[in-house]
Amino acid sequence: MLKKIVRAIGLREDDDIVGRDGRQAHHFRLSSSSPLAVSPNRLYHWSSTSAQTKLKVIMEDNNSQFKIILGSSSMPRRKILAEMGYEFTLMSADIDEKAVRKEKPEDLVMALAAAKADAILQRLPVGDYVKEAEPTLLITSDQVVVHEGVIREKPANAEEAREFLKGYSGGHAATVGSVLVTNLKTGFRKGDWDRVESFSRSALCMTRKLPGSMLIQLSALECDDEVIEKLIEEGNVLHVAGGLLIENPSIKPYVKQVVGTIDSVMGLPKALTDKLIKEALSI
Repeated sequence: MLKKIVRAIGLREDDDIVGRDGRQAHHFRLSSSSPLAVSPNRLYHWSSTSAQTKLKVIMEDNNSQFKIILGSSSMPRRKILAEMGYEFTLMSADIDEKAVRKEKPEDLVMALAAAKADAILQRLPVGDYVKEAEPTLLITSDQVVVHEGVIREKPANAEEAREFLKGYSGGHAATVGSVLVTNLKTGFRKGDWDRVESFSRSALCMTRKLPGSMLIQLSALECDDEVIEKLIEEGNVLHVAGGLLIENPSIKPYVKQVVGTIDSVMGLPKALTDKLIKEALSI
């Protein structure tokens, strides 16, 4: 569980502080507009880099006033939500995603996120959450890849994954992802989607920002057969939309440019998730 630094007595705004954990020094900058996430499992000895005096540092949980259930079995989504400083529990929807069909990718990812939320809600004692003093938020999401106008979901098998990965070279692809937040106490639900444009080095790099979206531009993969076979053997590409796992160390060298944040490509855009959490808590 991460905690955030909310106050350091005797420290000026935007001054540097140091938390010494054994022999290692962790440098932080305190700002009211951007609280810092730290680990409560370490014993820090705090001091100021300017005054070199010991400080009393006040910390609180990033989500001390509410609880979060992440409705996903995705490791990248777990990692991203943890990086955001939130404590959460996990539940998997286990739905038949092929039973949910929409023509437009944006409609499809929103419908799938809603279907996942509905499936999880059926297994939860929702009445108990309504009575609790602190709200509980359920976060579900989905993602597809659009290549040459065709929606790509998780590869059905190794052969389809191989076809997907080879097809990205020299072409254009986009990831379309959704986030849906449901407040189990109030019943409020809101979601949105974002689109990440991807281009190969040889493609014409023209981008457009879509309503309610974040924009990231990167080059499509130009992997050789040996790299593709290694990725398929590892198996992770079989569990992500379009087999597009650009954070994988084997793929990173083939990604020529990223403009924006990588969390959208990984399946949980931080800015959108934070925005929806705040809206769900404000109702």
